[in-house]
Amino acid sequence: MNMHTSPPTAKPASLWAATAVDSDTHPALTDHIEADVTVIGAGFTGLRAALRLAEGGLNVVVLDAGDVGYGASGRTGGQVNPMLPFNTPDKLRQLLGTTYFERLTETSLASADELFETIEKHQIDCQARQNGWLRVCHNERALRNAQAGVDEWNQFGAGMEIIGRDELAKRSGTSAYSAGVVTPKGGAVQPMSLAIGLAKAAKQRGCTIYGQSAVLDLNKIDQKWIARTKSGQVKSDWVIVATNGYSGDLIPKLSNSILPVTPIQIATNPLPEEVIGSVLPEGHTISDSRRVIMYARREPDNRMVYGGHGNIRPNGEIHGVDWLVKDATRVFPQLKGVKWTHKWGGRIALTDDHLPHLHEPKSGLLVGLGYNGRGVAMSNVMGRVMAERVLGADANTLPFPTSPIKDIPFRRIQLGGMSTAIWFMRLLDYLETR
Repeated sequence: MNMHTSPPTAKPASLWAATAVDSDTHPALTDHIEADVTVIGAGFTGLRAALRLAEGGLNVVVLDAGDVGYGASGRTGGQVNPMLPFNTPDKLRQLLGTTYFERLTETSLASADELFETIEKHQIDCQARQNGWLRVCHNERALRNAQAGVDEWNQFGAGMEIIGRDELAKRSGTSAYSAGVVTPKGGAVQPMSLAIGLAKAAKQRGCTIYGQSAVLDLNKIDQKWIARTKSGQVKSDWVIVATNGYSGDLIPKLSNSILPVTPIQIATNPLPEEVIGSVLPEGHTISDSRRVIMYARREPDNRMVYGGHGNIRPNGEIHGVDWLVKDATRVFPQLKGVKWTHKWGGRIALTDDHLPHLHEPKSGLLVGLGYNGRGVAMSNVMGRVMAERVLGADANTLPFPTSPIKDIPFRRIQLGGMSTAIWFMRLLDYLETR
């Protein structure tokens, strides 16, 4: 099945969709048209690429199976966290060698700043704030690993800081963790509003966006790419594929190069100050170091958003909410008894090396995906980088190495055993937390 052509039949009750700024509805493509570049996917990656290309004077058409922000971009947790997950600078050096290690270290550290600069430049109304990110440690081993990571990243100017129990409790409102790391460059956005803002900025510069226009096949004929939808087609010199966790078989092997997983979130209505006042009072976002992590944020209107791993069935039913509610009250007892009014989620993409992947499988065809939980900031970078490539940048000068598309070993087994693995990881987390 071509995943990006068949979005879930029921859309969960997303807080972001309910509170986003006004958006245009983008009609389906119903004609045969030409462009300089076709972008497949109207999420953060595709929209950022389209914006940069339109700024460069190119004629850009964006096609999406749903509409702007329909996939994970509009359903993410909205945390703008710099730095790559799992891979410290030393690990990046081992994986990539000196040249790309230096580029990707610097790029990832700057990714949050770059996004906030993009938002400021285009005056995007998305409740952007850069108040810092707390990553809290669930046991002593996690704290030791965090200290080693802080030492490495700070050599490159990350400005990270380890704080103890008292200071952590003051900044977070939780006493469930004894220590944590403050990353000052972190922040948050209203992600659906960000997607809408990127789309508006791109359209103001001449980009055209079509919704309900899944690409059924993609072929190169006489040096031109033909992207065919149900009721139309686009002919262009370049194609950028930005489908991430919703990638199907449009590009051979692409869906087998990632593991799709589904973070979910829950949110409250605005809460009284006497309930939420001590929770994240300085506006930090928060996540923890467990195998099955939590992440949370307090909204400007005093709503609480809490996220973790879950599952969404094809009919839109969300699994994992009970665990989130229980965990939220473990971390923040202040929230005991509050009503969680929204629940939603979207599919993201993990890669086997936990790095974003940039592919150029054929001349004039670019693919960028695999942000491993850092998509809000890193997708902005990937979109810009792919646009720079179209505009003439040499592939060898980009921050991401251009790699072949490869199957993840034993992917089918990993997907089949994911539910059991998550249950076991939660058990280990529980024992370690105790």
